[in-house]
Amino acid sequence: MIWSSWSEFFSMGGYGLYVWGSYIVTFVCIAGEIFLISNRRRTLERQFSLTQDLDNKEETENETTS
Repeated sequence: MIWSSWSEFFSMGGYGLYVWGSYIVTFVCIAGEIFLISNRRRTLERQFSLTQDLDNKEETENETTS
């Protein structure tokens, strides 16, 4: 398709709301998924580090009591 102006391009022959709305919804879903994945990763790293610290502490206590 050839558009003679930017307003025609954004209106997309009357389907602009559907087309651009679909792009916006897709972008929001992808951005939300990236945010949720990074949040889960930080939580898992925090839990793993706490578990690792606890294991190291128990190991040191066992070595000093032996």
